[in-house]
Parts: sequence; structure tokens; C-alpha cells
Amino acid sequence: MNLSPANNSDHFLDNRQQATLKQQAIETKQAKIDQQKIEVTIASNEFDGQSKALDEELRSLQARQSNIPLNNLRIRQQLAQTIGIAEDELPFVGELLKVDETEQLWEGAIERVMHTMALSLLVSEAHYSKVAHYVEKTHLKGRLVYFRVQTKIERFETPVRESLFHKIRIKTDSPFYEWLAQQIAVRFDYYCAEQLDDFRRQPKAVTQQGQIKSGQSRHEKDDRHSIHDRSRFVLGWDNKAKIKALKQTLIAVQRKGADCLTQRKVLDQHLQVLRQQRDKARDLLNVEHYDSIDWQAISVKIERLLTEKDQIENNSNILKDLQTQLSENLQQVLAQEEKIASSTKEGGKVEALLGAASNLLAVSEKTVLQLSSDEQAFSFPRLSKIQPQALPNITITIINSDEKRTVMRKWIQATLDAQKSKYQRLSEKIVRQMQQYKDKYPQETREVNAALESAFEFGDMLEKLSNEDLPRHEKRFHQMLKEGTIQKIAMFQANLDKERQEIEDKLTKINRSLNAIDYNTGTYITLISERNIDGEIRAFQQDLRACLSDVLSNETELYDENKFHQVKKLIDRFSGREGKTDEDKKWTLKVTDVRNWFVFSASERWREDDKEKEYYSDSAGKSGGQKEKLAYTILASALAYQFGLEWGETKSKSFRFVMIDEAFGRGSDESARYGLELFSKLNLQLLIVTPLQKIHVIENYVQSVNYVHNDGGKNSMLRNLTIKQYRKEKAAKG
Repeated sequence: MNLSPANNSDHFLDNRQQATLKQQAIETKQAKIDQQKIEVTIASNEFDGQSKALDEELRSLQARQSNIPLNNLRIRQQLAQTIGIAEDELPFVGELLKVDETEQLWEGAIERVMHTMALSLLVSEAHYSKVAHYVEKTHLKGRLVYFRVQTKIERFETPVRESLFHKIRIKTDSPFYEWLAQQIAVRFDYYCAEQLDDFRRQPKAVTQQGQIKSGQSRHEKDDRHSIHDRSRFVLGWDNKAKIKALKQTLIAVQRKGADCLTQRKVLDQHLQVLRQQRDKARDLLNVEHYDSIDWQAISVKIERLLTEKDQIENNSNILKDLQTQLSENLQQVLAQEEKIASSTKEGGKVEALLGAASNLLAVSEKTVLQLSSDEQAFSFPRLSKIQPQALPNITITIINSDEKRTVMRKWIQATLDAQKSKYQRLSEKIVRQMQQYKDKYPQETREVNAALESAFEFGDMLEKLSNEDLPRHEKRFHQMLKEGTIQKIAMFQANLDKERQEIEDKLTKINRSLNAIDYNTGTYITLISERNIDGEIRAFQQDLRACLSDVLSNETELYDENKFHQVKKLIDRFSGREGKTDEDKKWTLKVTDVRNWFVFSASERWREDDKEKEYYSDSAGKSGGQKEKLAYTILASALAYQFGLEWGETKSKSFRFVMIDEAFGRGSDESARYGLELFSKLNLQLLIVTPLQKIHVIENYVQSVNYVHNDGGKNSMLRNLTIKQYRKEKAAKG
């Protein structure tokens, strides 16, 4: 603190006053440097942010050719990805324009004139609605200008030779070439004035220094940035010059940032010195009274007392004798205390051993008393028997009983583990043999688990095999298999053949009905059934036939082996194999449904010679009217078969009610009339539910109409009219 040591209270108070003044001055300097440090830190952060942005912009420019800023490119990228198109379908104007190489003197001025236009997107008519919707619903985190480019371009006059129009080149392969040419000619027809007189005379003009005249009164010149600053250029498809300019800018920004870091380091060093001086001033001011540091007076008093003590000791013989006796007595006392401590320690050990032995004895006696007499009679002889094996050459005492108990317990546990392992291996072997038996005879053992708990059940099976002597009944088993199972398989096949025959008989009857219907002039429809070539159905039919082949063979052994496995294969799939239950269920429904054995088609034939005119394997490739006509024809014949009707019958008491929902709603008027004529010939009691668009066709075939109206989805109303009433009201309303 540059203060001299205080020799008295006045000097001490003077030092305190000077220290207080220096502390205040230090705190003032410290506050000022703190403020400077904040300003330098803010500047450093700004330079750091600029550096990162410039570096990111440079890396982006090096990966492309255009001069468009990175933030604008990000807005376009997100827009294109969201609406699902390529970015080059939404070009920026700046990507399609550049200043002519021979007009470099005008490059800075043209960049200023075209800057906003260059950062605008061009959107074709095909993408306009999607782009507009995206822009409306998205926070762009930036500014976006886009133009809707329509295909029709208005004609324009070519500007004069001095116009900015002739100093700009447009990408010739761009689909927006004509639109851009028209926009530059109309909106950016600035006269490039080399002389200020020309600038004043022209209504729209620009100078090489960037002064822009947009009319007779509005003039503008923006010198916030140099007109030759290529880092701000946005036109063209070659960005080498912009990359070079940005690199220079980045170096300058990084240098300024480094300067800020250096300045902040110097300020930190100043602050550290000031803090040390401030702390020293506080330490000095913590001493408030001179007496607390006046060590000289205390030192003089101590020295005087020590001198007096030495004089007393050197001049007194009695004192010396007493000190000698005191020293000897102290040594004797220390020796006795050591003996007492040693004896006390040994006694404590003995007492501890005695207490532990007593506790062990009490616990052991309590444990023994808890055992029954039978347990004592069983346990102690067993322990005495195994003790020589577990604790050879060891005598058990109260002291070592606890330790040896642990040793014996480990030996017993190890013995038990060995026996358990042996038992486990034996159990696994037994279970494995049980499983092998189950795998060999699954039907006989389906209700038995391969587990030790089922040993008695396996024993019962063994006893049954031994008592009943099942091999002796082998011939009877063969006969039962042949006469029982195979016969049932034959009955199963017969039932399937019966269903197949019923389908063919029904088809014959339906064809008789179809034969009575004129499909077209001079033609009729007949349905054709053919065998389905589906692989699963064909394989099932072959397996079924294989089960019944050679049933009269006398080769019993060959018959049994083959037939048993063939029948078992089918029954297993019908029952559902393990892990394939759903698959086998679908297979069973497919192959046992005889309708799946057929593929149906329709043939249109001439009545005159029964030759085929048209073949319908399905309705694909047919017009809507043809599909409807064929469907109505087959439907009518199916109804005739279902009700047992005869064509042309006029009097019948049978109930033949048919309701058709959403009838004729989508078909043509011609097909609707065709279907109604067919239903009329069958003399059906018909209810048609249909929208109003086919009422003009249907009204000729019905006796009454029912109008249903629902008001607001809450109040349904029904009106019933005879066909005469309907036509009367219809005519009245015109």
C-alpha cells in the first residue's frame, strides 16, 4: 500500500485514513474497468456471431454457383421440401440474371437497382396455389418476395441501347426467360447515365455511383455499404468474386474479434491487480486499534519476566533438589501406569473370551432345547458320523464351535449341491426320455406332460401296455383302420362329390332360366363352370384320392404304413398343426368349400346355331352398361331358381318379395330398363329403394311411390302415393 510502518497511535491513524482513500480510488477504477470489459465482451460476441455467419455463408457458397444469401436459400429449401418439388423449380431471379462481362463498371449500380428483385422467387402457375398456402401457414423466419409467373406474356418494346436492359444477361435455358425479359424492360428500364446532365434529363436513370432516379421527383442513393462491396452482390451464376470478398471480410472480422479478446485479457489483468490492492486495504483497515499491533511493549515485558525467572532458578539449591525429585517421581509414576494398563488390557481380553463363550453356550443350549427328542436322537448321531469327514483331526470346543460350524455347513452344502446336481442330471435324462416317447407316440401322450410329476402316469401307461399286451391286437388295429377310418374318409369324399354335383345341377337349372332370357337380339347367356387350377385345392384333391387308392390291396404292412400317414397328414391339417393353427384353419375353409373348386364364366351364344358370340371370364374390360346388363341377367335367373319360378307364369299364389337397395343409382337408363323388364317377366313383388335421379325410368314399372324427407337430420317424414297420384301431381307442377 506504499505506507510506512506505524510507530505510534498518531502514525497508525494517519495510515488508516490514507488506506480508506486508496480503497475508494481502487473501487472507482474497478467499476470503470468492469464497464469497459462489458463493452468489449459485447463487441467480441458480435464479431464472433458475424464470423460464424460469414463462415457458414462461405461454406454454402463453395458448394454452389449462385450468389443468393444462405438464409434465403433455407427458406426456399423448406418450402420446396414441404410441397414436394425440386428447388430448381422455384428459382431466385438472381440465379437467372448476371451483369454482362463488358459492363463491369456498371455492376455495383445494377446490383443496387436489382437487389430486391434478385432475391425474389419465381413461381409457375402449376405450383402457385401450394406455395401461397405454405407461405400463409408458415412462419418463414425471414422475408420472402415471390412472383406468380403466368404463361401468357404481354408484348413489350425493346428499350433504348443505353438502358439497363442491355447490360443484363438472362439464362437462355430458363423457362422464365421471356417473363424476365418483359419485367426488366418494363420495370427496370433505367437509363444508364454516364453524364449527370443525362441523369437529370431522363425520367428513370441510374449513375455508376449508384444514384437512382425513379421519376421526376424521387431520387435515392444508399452509401451504407461500398458500391463495390462484392460480398453483397446477388446476381449471376459465378460466385468466385463473392467468395473472395467474403473471405477478406471474414479475416477482418476475426482480427477485430481477436483484438477484443486481447483487450479483455488486459482488462482482466488490471482487475486482478486492483482486487489484490483492494483486499490489502481491507486487511489493513481490519486493525482498528494501535494496541492490537504494539508488539514492542509486550516483548519488553516478556524479556523482563524471563530474566527474573532465570535469576531465581540459578540462586536456589533447594529448588534444584525439588526439581530432581519431581523428575524421578514422575518416571516411577509413568512406569506403574504402564503396568496397570497392560494388566487391564489382558484382563479385558480374558473377560471378552469368557463372555463370548458364555453367549455361545447359552445360544447352543437354547438351540438344543428347541429340538424335539426325536430330532436330537436323529441329528446328533448324524453330525457325529459326518464330523470326521467334514473336520478331520479337529476337536470341537466352545471357543472354536462357531468357526467350525461354518466349515461344516459349507461341507454339508457342497455335498448337497453335488447330490442335487446328480439328481438334476438324472431328472433331465428322465424328462428327455419322456419327451422322446411323446414325440414317438403323440396321440397316446397328448394329455401327459414330459415332467417328473407325470412319472406315475407314464408308469400307468407301461403297466397298461404290459397287462393288455397291445402288440397282440395289431391285426385288429389294422382291420379297424381299414374298415373305420378309411370308410369315413370315403364318406367324406362322397359328401364333397355330392356338393360338387349339386352345384353343377343348380348351374344347369340356372342356365335353363338364362336360356329363356333374350340377352341381346338373337342371343342368350349360359354360365360355364371349369375346374379351379389353384395349387392348394388340386393338392388336397390328390391327397384325398391317394388315401382311398389301393383299398382292396392285400399288402397289409405297406397299406398300413402309407395310408396311416396319408390320413394322418390330412387330419393334422384339419385339426391345426402346432404353430400353424390360423394357416391350417384358412386352408381347411378353402379346400373343403366345394364352391372354390370351380371357376365360373359366362358365354353369350346365338340362338340360331348355338355358336359363341362373346366370352366373359370376368367383367374387366367391359363398359359400365355391359357389366350392369350381365349382372341383371344373372341376378334374374338366380331369383328364378331361388323361388322356383317359370318364365311367362302370370298367376301364382307364391310369395316372391325382393327388395333392392340403392337400385339403378349409378347405371344408365337403358340398363335400368333392361333389369326392370326382367323382374317384370318374373312377376316379382318388388320394393326398390333408390335416389330420385332414376324415378323417370322406374315409375313405369311400379304401382306406388313413397317419398322420404329428413328435415335437418332430426325430423323424418314419409308420403305414400299411388303411381296415378304421383303422375297427376307431377303434371300439375309442370
